[in-house]
Amino acid sequence: MPRSSDHPIDRIFLDRQSPRSFTDDEIPEAELLTLLEAARWAPSSSNIQPWRFIWARRGTEQWKQFLPLLLPGNRRWADRAAALVFIVSATERVKSDGTSAPSATHAYDAGITSGFLALQAHMRGWSTHFMAGIDKDGARSALHVPDSFAIHTAVAIGRRGPAEALSEELRAREVPSDRRPLDETAFEGRFPADP
Repeated sequence: MPRSSDHPIDRIFLDRQSPRSFTDDEIPEAELLTLLEAARWAPSSSNIQPWRFIWARRGTEQWKQFLPLLLPGNRRWADRAAALVFIVSATERVKSDGTSAPSATHAYDAGITSGFLALQAHMRGWSTHFMAGIDKDGARSALHVPDSFAIHTAVAIGRRGPAEALSEELRAREVPSDRRPLDETAFEGRFPADP
């Protein structure tokens, strides 16, 4: 059954999902770079663009290094994805006088770029599934991520496959998720006393 919204919005927001089942389709490098190009154009605080993308496509030497960085629960289905992308962001920003200062918005900005990536992928017939279940220490070492960058997530990208290709446990979770009602999320004037 299609999802519905409380207020009229574009179907892209309702139709986008985060599947665990992917086909064997490969993603051409140019196509993956198109998705990352859209993500690059996300807004950021003071246009600092703190995000960085570290990617690998299935079947490459890099893929062999990326897949073990996922925790086992994600690795058991993400191995069918066409690509994996780790999203990291700079935790410091360079001020106008050339000195560095902590960036209060780097994680927020990385979240926005992730949304752009997910929507561009959906528009081009690809699915994305963002994963917090990653070995961040292992990723920092294996992917040579400097200490001045926070590792946020990995995203599996691929063509959506049939739910029947998954284990019974995962198949039960391969359904469109809903959202809490807007009146439990958006508040006029102040945060409610009883959230």
